[in-house]
Parts: sequence; structure tokens; C-alpha cells
Amino acid sequence: MDDNLYTLLASRFPADRGRPLLLLEDGRELTYGEAEQTCSRFAALLAGLGLAPGERVAVQVEKSPEALLLYLACLRAGLVYLPLNSAYQAGEVGYFLENAEPGAVVAQPRSLPWLEPLAAARGIRHVFTLDEHGAGTLVDAARAGSTGFATVPRAADDLAAILYTSGTTGRSKGAMITHRNLASNAKVLHAYWGFRPDDVLVHMLPLFHVHGLFVAAHCVLMNGTAMRFHAKFDAARALADIRRSTVFMGVPTFYTRLLAEPGLDREACARMRLFVSGSAPLLAETHVQFEARTGHRILERYGMTETGMLTSNPLEGERRPGTVGFPLPGTSVRVVGDDGAALAAGEIGQIQVKGDNVLPGYWRMPEKNKEEFTADGYFRTGDVGSFSPDGYLSIVGRSKDLIITGGYNVYPKEVERAIDELPAVAESAVVGVPHPDFGEAVTAVVVPRAGQAAPTESEVIAWLRSRLANFKVPKRVFVVDELPRNTMGKVQKNVLRDRYGAGAG
Repeated sequence: MDDNLYTLLASRFPADRGRPLLLLEDGRELTYGEAEQTCSRFAALLAGLGLAPGERVAVQVEKSPEALLLYLACLRAGLVYLPLNSAYQAGEVGYFLENAEPGAVVAQPRSLPWLEPLAAARGIRHVFTLDEHGAGTLVDAARAGSTGFATVPRAADDLAAILYTSGTTGRSKGAMITHRNLASNAKVLHAYWGFRPDDVLVHMLPLFHVHGLFVAAHCVLMNGTAMRFHAKFDAARALADIRRSTVFMGVPTFYTRLLAEPGLDREACARMRLFVSGSAPLLAETHVQFEARTGHRILERYGMTETGMLTSNPLEGERRPGTVGFPLPGTSVRVVGDDGAALAAGEIGQIQVKGDNVLPGYWRMPEKNKEEFTADGYFRTGDVGSFSPDGYLSIVGRSKDLIITGGYNVYPKEVERAIDELPAVAESAVVGVPHPDFGEAVTAVVVPRAGQAAPTESEVIAWLRSRLANFKVPKRVFVVDELPRNTMGKVQKNVLRDRYGAGAG
């Protein structure tokens, strides 16, 4: 039996392959037939390199139709897709290449000066380019490839992707995602959110993230319908698309920016049937304001890189602000105390999950896997929350210091290490503080080195911009004489969050 996710997706494509899959900004359409042919050429190219099923393909490119088709080609060829945020810098990418040992890399042309030496040092022989316009050596090399590539059969527990996520050590962990994980979640979401034959989705999310790739794109592919495909979010364009579409998926930042558009009203949303929010907490205030303006209640859901989607507010029924709804079919969610015992409704504790959507473990981290799973097979999410008496789950925070800003995860230790490399810095602490647009803003507090001039805010930010992805760079930097500590000498980050919370917005 073939459990390759691509086989499932292709079985849902429309019988008429001339129907559109992507509706592009410039008015062009990419049909399902054209998508299949390009996907086949990419798969044939990768297989022709001698890459065996199960080998990794690292991809760090800007969003384009070809980027989506490259993902499908990796599935089709039985390879493991490794998407990397397009903002990652050399130091970050070097770690991923060393840890994952991909057989090939596809990158932005501008990255080649530093990427090629990194790849060569790690014995990676195949490096291709793909730019934001869908051009590059990957497309050139695949142009003469076969359009009849036979999908490589895979078992349900074979890896389909590895996604790197921040962890408690500050070093990213490679979440191993199987064909079973992705297929089970795709089936559940397509049904639970009631996708219809006439649905058109507005896609403005990045493709290196679970939300854009495994939630939005999979739902469309499972439905065999079209999506309006944009390189990035733009509020004015989103509003124009909403007038002629039916489904919109976004992070909370998208919704706060839509609310700033004067044209957002009930008439503009007359054709829409569903607005979905995720990747970061949606403020209850945003939920209420959006309903008042549009008549639509945003459906908030909860998921993780490691698990796909876990819970969702209902399609039919109350979508309760401040909650992430009920466990999805096939997913078990429990809230437990420090002793591992289940807690009663209303009690706050650790959220643990189990289901076909939950990863089998982290890449080459057997000891970490033992820590992350309970004896009875539940995954420890690291999130803290509670159930209401009628079953709605609310997330109240992270058990660790992970910052979620604009839907992206930032682990403070990584940023602190980069700041501490500045000669003028003695030590630093990085926290997330509430922000009306991003949910949380990365904020740094810096202690200058004795005998040296204190670094300015702009100097610290400029230093970090050349070393870290932009979303990890602090929005504000504060210089202090010393950091607050408890009697054990540990920095009291809760004090810093309270002290500087008002200064980040």
C-alpha cells in the first residue's frame, strides 16, 4: 500500500486538470495540470541526482508557485522536505545543514556567496537556486525532465518533512514529520472546517511555516480548488481578495492590520464563509472588534510544528474569544499537574497531546525524545492551559521562555548569545512583552561591560541584524546597570517583562 502524502493529495485533484490551483497577483493562473507537470519535472531531477528515498532536501527560498511545487516534488520522489525561513543567516543555516545532512540544497541566488562554501564544507554536492519570480538553476535543470514521474511509494511512518523549531536549549530541534502525521491532519481539517466545492482561499502566509504549508495549502489541495496566492501579506490586497473569496487564514497580526483598513465591513466580507487565525494567541479584543466590523467570528485554533493542528473552535457553534476550542477528531488533549495527574476543568496545568498527527520524535535526539513523551505516549507541548467546564481549551502561556512574535518562535537564549558577543556587553536578558500587532515583541535588556562605553540601542540592533533572522531581532533594547536576580542568582525575567512591557509597543 502507498501511504505517500502526495498520492492522497493527487487523488483529490479535480478530474478536469485544466481547473486553476493558483490565482496569481499578476492575473495569471496555474492549473492543476501545469502544477502536476512541473512537480513531475522537479521530482525527476531530484531522483536523477541519485538522491534515495528518505534523503533530505533543504530549501531556503522566497515564496513562489515553484516553491510550493518543489515541496510536492519532494513528497512525490520520496524525499524529506526541509523548509528553512528565508530570513535565516549563514550561522543558522550552517547548523541546519550540519545537523540534517541534506543531499541537496535549494536557495535564494543572493545566498550563494556564503551558502556554497557551507555546503561544500559539509559534502553537499548539489546546490540549486530559485528566486522569488520562480527562476533559477533548479528550474533550468528540470526543464527537460519527464512529466510522467511515477510517485515513489512510502509507508505511513516514513518521514515526509523535518521542521526545525526552537527548544529549551536554545538550539533548534528537527521535528520529524511523517506522511501519517500530515495525511491525518489534512483529512481532519478539510472535514472539520467544512470545505466546499466552490471555496477559494486567500493565501498570504509563508511556505516555510506549518500554517502556510501544512494547513492552508493542504486544505486547498485536499479540496481540489483554488487559492489566491500572494508572496506576502498586504492588507489592501487582502481586502480586495476577501471580496471575491470564501476562506482566509492568517496570524493575529493580519487581523489587526485588516482592522486598520477603512473598507473592512460587512459588505466587503459578504462572500466569505470562514476566517481562521493561528500561530499565536488572538486577543479577545481583536475577536470582538472583527465581529463588530464584519459580522464574522474568527475561528481560532491551536497547533504546533511538532503536532500540526490539535484543537479548533467549531465551524458550527460558539467560537469563544480567548479560547482555542475543542480537541480535533482523532486527537487526545489533556491538562495535567506537576505529578502527571489529570486536572479538573478550570485548573491550569501542562498541556499534553496524543494522536496520529503527533511527531514520532526529534531528528537524532533520542535523549530529548525520552523527555518529551510520557510513559503512555503523550507529547509534552510545553504550553500551559485549562479546559472550561464545557470543554473549551484556553492557553495561558508557555512553561518555558519561548517568545511567539508574529507567529514565529524565538528562543531568548539564542538572541542573548548573539548580544553577548558584542565586546561592550557584559550580559543580557531577552523577554517577550505584549505587543498589539505581533502578539509579543522581542525585547532585550543589556548590561554594559565595566570600563567600556555602553552600546546604544541602534548599535545592538545593527549587530543582530547581520547575525539573526529579522523576526528574532529585538524591537527595543534597554541598557541597565544590572539585571534583577533572585536569591539563587537567576535572572527574574518576570520582573523584566513587567518593567518593560509598556515600552515595546
